[in-house]
Amino acid sequence: LLYSTLFSFYTRVWIPDPEEVWKPAEIIKDYKEGDTVLHLKLEDESTLEYSIGPKDHALPFLRNPDILVGENDLTALSYLHEPAVLHNLKVRFLESNHIYTYCGIVLVAINPYEQLQIYGEEVINAYSGQNMGDMDPHIFAVAEEAYKQMARDEKNQSIIVSGESGAGKTVSAKYAMRFFATVGGSANDTSVEEKVLASSPIMEAIGNAKTTRNDNSSRFGKYIQIGFDRRYHIIGANMRTYLLEKSRVVFQAEEERNYHIFYQLCASSSLPEFKDLTLTSAEDFTYTSLGENIFIEGVNDAEDLVKTKEALTMLGVKEIHQVSIFKVIASILHLGNVGIVSERDGESCHINRDDTHLHHFCRLLGIEQEQMEHWLCRRKLVTTAETYVKNVSYAQAVNARDALAKHIYAHLFDWIVEHINKALHTSTKQHSFIGVLDIYGFETFEINSFEQFCINYANEKLQQQFNSHVFKLEQEEYMKEQIPWTLIDFYDNQPCIDLIEAKLGILDLLDEECKVPKGTDQNWAQKLYSKHSKSGHFEKPRMSNRSFIVVHFADKVEYQCDGFLEKNRDTVYEEQINILKASQFQLVADLFNDGKDAGPPSATSKTSKINVRAAKPAPKGHNREHRKTVGTQFRNSLHLLMDTLNATTPHYVRCIKPNDFKESFVFDSRRAVQQLRACGVLETIRISAAGYPSRWTYPDFFSRYRVLMTKKDMTIGDKKQVCKNLLETLIKDPDKFQFGKTKIFFRAGQVAYLEKLRADKFRFACINIQKTVRGWLQRIRYRKIRKSAITLQRYGRGYLARRYAEMLRLTRAALICQKQYRMVRVRREYLRTRRAVITIQAFARGMFIRRLYQEFLLHHKAMIIQKTIRGWLVRKKYLRARYAAIVIQCFYRRVRAKRQLKQLKIEARSAEHLKNLSVGMENKIVQLQKKMDNQSKEYKTQNEQLVVTNTALGSEVTKLQKEVETLRSRQTAGTQVTSLQEELEKLRAELQEANAQKKQIEEEFSNEKQGLEQVRKDRVEELEKENSLLKKEKEEMNRRIQTSNQGDVSQKEIRLQVELDEERQRYQNLVKEYSRLEQRYENLQEDMSSTKFHPGHRRNHSNQSSLGSDSNYPSINMSEAGDTDDTIQQVEEMGIEKAAMDLSVFMKLQKRVRELEQERKRLQTNLEKVEELSKHKGNEPKSSTSEDDINADLAYNSLKRQELETENKKLKNDLNELRKAVADKASDNNSSNELQEGYNLLLNQLKAANEELDVRKEEVLMLKTQIVNSTRQSENINHIVKWTDNKKPVDSEDTVDALHPLIPYCGMFVFRLLEAQLQTQSRQHKDELEALHTQIELLKDNLEKKQEMLDHFSTLSPEALVEFSVQQEITRLTNENLDLKELVEKLEKNEKKLKKQLRIYMKKVQELEVSQATKSRPELTRQVTVQRKEKDFEGMLEYYKDDEALLVKTLITDMKPNAVSATVPCLPAYILFMCIRHADYINDDQKVHSLLTANINAIKKVLKRNNDDFEMTSFWLANTSRLLHCLKQYSGDEAFMTQNTAKQNEHCLKNFDLAEYRQVLSDLSIQIYQQLVRVAEGIMQPMIVSAMLESESIPSLAGVKPMGYRNRSSSLDCESGGPVGYTLQALIKQLGQFYTIMADHGLDPEISQQVVRQLFYSINAVTLNNLLLRKDVCSWSTGMQLRYNISQLEEWLRGKNLHQSGAVATLEPVIQAAQLLQVKKKTSQDAEAICSLCTALSLQQIVKILNLYTPLNEFEERVTVSFIREIQNRLQDRIENNQLLVDTKYTFPVLFPYTPSALSLETVHIPASLSLDFLTRV
Repeated sequence: LLYSTLFSFYTRVWIPDPEEVWKPAEIIKDYKEGDTVLHLKLEDESTLEYSIGPKDHALPFLRNPDILVGENDLTALSYLHEPAVLHNLKVRFLESNHIYTYCGIVLVAINPYEQLQIYGEEVINAYSGQNMGDMDPHIFAVAEEAYKQMARDEKNQSIIVSGESGAGKTVSAKYAMRFFATVGGSANDTSVEEKVLASSPIMEAIGNAKTTRNDNSSRFGKYIQIGFDRRYHIIGANMRTYLLEKSRVVFQAEEERNYHIFYQLCASSSLPEFKDLTLTSAEDFTYTSLGENIFIEGVNDAEDLVKTKEALTMLGVKEIHQVSIFKVIASILHLGNVGIVSERDGESCHINRDDTHLHHFCRLLGIEQEQMEHWLCRRKLVTTAETYVKNVSYAQAVNARDALAKHIYAHLFDWIVEHINKALHTSTKQHSFIGVLDIYGFETFEINSFEQFCINYANEKLQQQFNSHVFKLEQEEYMKEQIPWTLIDFYDNQPCIDLIEAKLGILDLLDEECKVPKGTDQNWAQKLYSKHSKSGHFEKPRMSNRSFIVVHFADKVEYQCDGFLEKNRDTVYEEQINILKASQFQLVADLFNDGKDAGPPSATSKTSKINVRAAKPAPKGHNREHRKTVGTQFRNSLHLLMDTLNATTPHYVRCIKPNDFKESFVFDSRRAVQQLRACGVLETIRISAAGYPSRWTYPDFFSRYRVLMTKKDMTIGDKKQVCKNLLETLIKDPDKFQFGKTKIFFRAGQVAYLEKLRADKFRFACINIQKTVRGWLQRIRYRKIRKSAITLQRYGRGYLARRYAEMLRLTRAALICQKQYRMVRVRREYLRTRRAVITIQAFARGMFIRRLYQEFLLHHKAMIIQKTIRGWLVRKKYLRARYAAIVIQCFYRRVRAKRQLKQLKIEARSAEHLKNLSVGMENKIVQLQKKMDNQSKEYKTQNEQLVVTNTALGSEVTKLQKEVETLRSRQTAGTQVTSLQEELEKLRAELQEANAQKKQIEEEFSNEKQGLEQVRKDRVEELEKENSLLKKEKEEMNRRIQTSNQGDVSQKEIRLQVELDEERQRYQNLVKEYSRLEQRYENLQEDMSSTKFHPGHRRNHSNQSSLGSDSNYPSINMSEAGDTDDTIQQVEEMGIEKAAMDLSVFMKLQKRVRELEQERKRLQTNLEKVEELSKHKGNEPKSSTSEDDINADLAYNSLKRQELETENKKLKNDLNELRKAVADKASDNNSSNELQEGYNLLLNQLKAANEELDVRKEEVLMLKTQIVNSTRQSENINHIVKWTDNKKPVDSEDTVDALHPLIPYCGMFVFRLLEAQLQTQSRQHKDELEALHTQIELLKDNLEKKQEMLDHFSTLSPEALVEFSVQQEITRLTNENLDLKELVEKLEKNEKKLKKQLRIYMKKVQELEVSQATKSRPELTRQVTVQRKEKDFEGMLEYYKDDEALLVKTLITDMKPNAVSATVPCLPAYILFMCIRHADYINDDQKVHSLLTANINAIKKVLKRNNDDFEMTSFWLANTSRLLHCLKQYSGDEAFMTQNTAKQNEHCLKNFDLAEYRQVLSDLSIQIYQQLVRVAEGIMQPMIVSAMLESESIPSLAGVKPMGYRNRSSSLDCESGGPVGYTLQALIKQLGQFYTIMADHGLDPEISQQVVRQLFYSINAVTLNNLLLRKDVCSWSTGMQLRYNISQLEEWLRGKNLHQSGAVATLEPVIQAAQLLQVKKKTSQDAEAICSLCTALSLQQIVKILNLYTPLNEFEERVTVSFIREIQNRLQDRIENNQLLVDTKYTFPVLFPYTPSALSLETVHIPASLSLDFLTRV
């Protein structure tokens, strides 16, 4: 009955096919018991009668429902059989491009022959920490499962990777090791994981080769143990190798190659370091040219050799050893080319003496050529009686040569493996390990030899272990669920293993035959036939006596016996080995050292050196190891491997080769089935199918099949009982299912039967729904038709009535039209007659009038002709007269024009020159005005002089007149009178002449004044015109610029914003990296302090300022150091990139360095002068200074000079580093990391130079103070001397005696004072001399220039002279202007320096006053401060220096957020700032520096101690940002004072600029923000997937599908309850807690919004990554669930008023992914809609989701391959990131906006609970 039910109409089945192995068909006729034919229909619509019966085929395999096709786990299939497995793998591989599939505990990996982007670090992070069944199958999932079980169970693990050549074993093992290296990275920086990965290229070079099946086939097996410590960090590794294919060294089949290392050396033979190897192309050597193809497509052997050398270097192989390795490898190639010549007798051979290859072979190995030549053609035979040498034949010599080559390579291979293990070895105790076994799979070829026999033997052992492990897991599952255990019959291959390895088995008989002196392969074969012919696993071929067949678990394999004995013996002549042992090269001798062979055996370890000898053992005892055959060694190593695997928990990876042509994503079903059978996958299926393969938990079964239940069953509360009742009703056979504790177990096919019942139930329900809907649709259609008929009738009747009424209206209208028409016709006739009469009358009257008009017209024309002629005659006469007048005027005007032109040219030249001059023309006008004023003054003085002269002359005239009168009165002679009259006339003439000159001068002055005034007016008018024109042009240009920039403003703003975000992101990443390095440095310091105690170190003056703080930031001195401080501030304000590339900053630095250099030179010269002066004074006999004092002074000065020289060298080095850094950044502007490093270097060196300069300035101030004090003392001494002089005279001896007591105290000082005064006077004298010389030179130059100008003036015309003078005047004024500017700059600098000195003096005075006040009355001051009234409180807090540690401890170290929860938010920040204000108020820079540094260090320590506490991190982020805002708000900068009150402006800092500390606090805030986000993401990480994808926010929406083994047996402990399920409400609640905590702590809303945005990005990234890696959640219902969850998150954002934070935009990718799961995916319109919808998803993500999309029931359809291809074609031109997964570690750049506080500092109340009584309110 069951068969007739299952094999019914429309049932789909699988039938055998010779090409596709299995092909689908559909039953078209119900099957009944006893039928011999099954009627089928194939996919091509053809029919087939499939014979069934005992003699024919059995019933075909049933196909699984479409809903199960493409499952991640093959054990989830309802029908577990070969065609179902093959079809599922094929669908996943070809349609979805999924290369990994689970099959129970096995991961099936199909080689895609294409590089896939699924192995990046983001994929490793996505799989890390996840359960194996939660994610898509992947090699990383298997590695994570092994790592997790190792940590949970504390048991060693193994990953067994197997498969045939070309299936991808090596790559899979490599990716597994990469996962361990990434997840379990070493705790310290020993780079163990890098060394583990570095071993891969070395082993591939020496152990991999090209075969016909694989270009990089591993020709050996390896087992790598990766060791872990107790914290599960990698500490070391160890490698064991098995069965190296040594025969490949001397022989390769066609289209195959030797090992890669040979071709790598040949490809690099032209390099200088390989010239000594004398290698050429690989085609020239026998051992590399047998395959006839030395190249691999896409592989560069020379580049691979570079990688191999780098890997050897990383693993600690010295360069000399690398050279030796390459020499040994090259010697093998030369050995293969050694020519062996056969003798004529055929029993002997020889080698030519001039054989170059033998010479190179011996030279490279450092052995004697003659001995090697001798023993290559001979052998030594040892018997009990004698020893003799025997010649060998040509064939034997060639075999011996090849055996030697294989032996050398095998020992070199072992040596390299041993050194790799040494490099990976660790002295730390290994807690556990994970082993990765990369071993060959089952092999069968046309010709199978000894290597294939050993490989298949190893696979038999591994298959036995695999079967037992699978059987054990099944048994454990049944026992855990308390299911009755029945023995499952599974294939046990122990008989086949016994056939091979048991006593007198194949290997024993082979070893026995090898011991026979003349044993042959044929004799061995006959022994096998006679011994094992009755075995069920051994067969003899029919047509051959030299081969045998072994029936393995996978297939029958026929082995050819030829070569078995030789390969098992691995014969190498002992004489040749002894020659190699005597090599002069240590490495070659070590390769064949006997002590090396005594170590523990490995599969490739020390192959046998058996010599051909008698049956009795040889007398030598040390060759016992050589008697071990290859088979024995391999068996021993295989047993050791199995013991290791049995002691670990195994994980299996089976690699499948899809085709033999290495084509990407091409699936050959026959080859795949062959490998599935060979690798044990189908055996796993068979074992699972033999029991209860399908397993459902009770809740999942209830959710899936509740549609089959009755309403009565649904009322029962116990779901377990409901499931039992349902199954007992549906399945009558109780053996088909079993009830466990938590699951229901089904036999194979029962789930499919239940799915069929469920589908039938749905189908019946659909039919009822369709029936009801169709009836409802028909009723609606009938009602619509009836309503339409009634409507048509109504409209028809109305139409007939309207048509009759229209007819009546038309009849009436026709009558009216006839009447009107007749009337119009008669009227038209009358009017036509009337118009004709009127026309005749008009034409007649017109004829008469025109005749009269013609007569008048003739008279009028005659009058016009007369008038015209008369006027022409008059005009002609007038024009003649006018022309004559014009000619006269032209001549006259030309003369005047020439004169004006000449004058205008002069003016034009002068004006043009003035136009070309820049801004100085106004100065010229002013100068001209001044000149006019000067001339007017001169005119006045001349007038005054003339008046004086006139008065003088008048007085003289009167005097002379009086004299004349007196002379007349005395009656003098008449001659005298005449002479006096003549003289009087002369004086009058002179007076008139002076008056005339005066008038002339006045006229010239007035003319010149008028001319200059006119020139000034003209120039002013021209300048005004030019100014107006320039204004117009400026307005026009502004208008154009505005109109052209209006369209681009938004784009520029967006681009600038993006650049700003990128720069901010880059800077914050650097801050993050800095904090990480800082943390690392602190950890190292803690480690060092725990191991060794340092008592401390002394500091000198030069580094005291930089080492005085525990902060990691450089110390900051409040007294600025000249231009250097300004430069530093300028660098910080300008930013990183701009400052690094600003040449002005660099020039200032250079200028500062030059000034320091000049200061050093000046000090050095002064010291030298001091030394010379001291020497001269020391030589004088009358010196008052003792010799000891002089020596001490000289020593002091020499030390000072040495210190200055050292400082000079340091400054030069700093300058060179600065120049180098700036040059590097100028050459490469694209690397932001290098730019940041250059900037840091620049800033650190600037600050270091600044600090050094401060120290030097302090020393100078100290010296000046001492000099002032010494000057005062000298004045006292002078006063004493004067006082003695005022007394009575005394003797010189008395004076000396009086001053003798002062000499010990003042001798040294007086000497130094006199010396300093002498130096000062000499320096001043030299400076004055130099200044005088300079002035003399300048005066000489000025005289020469003036002489040249006078000479030039004499040659110029008056006009040119005026122009030249104006030009000279403008030049002079310009130079004076520049000099004045320089003078102003100097004065400003001096003003700054004086202000700084004033600050220093004020500070010292205040310190002195404070110290005196505290010394005199410390308690009184404290008491008075406390008793001040509240109204006098200025918002400052005073504390003693000794209380600073207590302040930091109370406010920061021991502060708990709940202690200040009821006070003002950010209260610690306000208190700290008020303390800083007081330190600024008293001008104590050390106190400010100490307090801020201590605060920063304390905050860092608190955050480090609470690195996983969100509340504490949020609390200090709020306080740090508030302290930063306070430093800005009260900095005194106008940009930050716009929102301050008047009282707040009064509280601004007065003395210090804390801009540098603001930068430090800003960086600290960024670090705290990053820690806050990291803590929040760590809390949310386990909740996101469960809340967003797994919890049912919409009940009963998600469907349940059959689960596979991976979902059934999670890596988590099921007994502990499994993983905690989080709901969406829990996630939203957690977000609410985060936001509430940040709000309670007073964190700025802008920062809170950025935190929420970052958390939402994390939700998006984790959700989308899991969606892309999980097939079970890619369904329509998950899309609906996801959209609902996102809407809830958006609602939460709106409720918190955070919808403007940009958090919703971060969810756009997952929103589009949810929409993609819900939209239709069939037609081209759907594809176009998807392309326009999914703009935030990459093409790779869209294709991945479409491939993963899984229908939850049979009513949905899968996404077709053609639809996915259409999507790819439409989006192939999209420019996007090709990354599949979202970067979960990405962090948005944080921006801290300036938010001033409205709280006034004097209103801050400090609660008594804080215990801050030591603070005093000021």
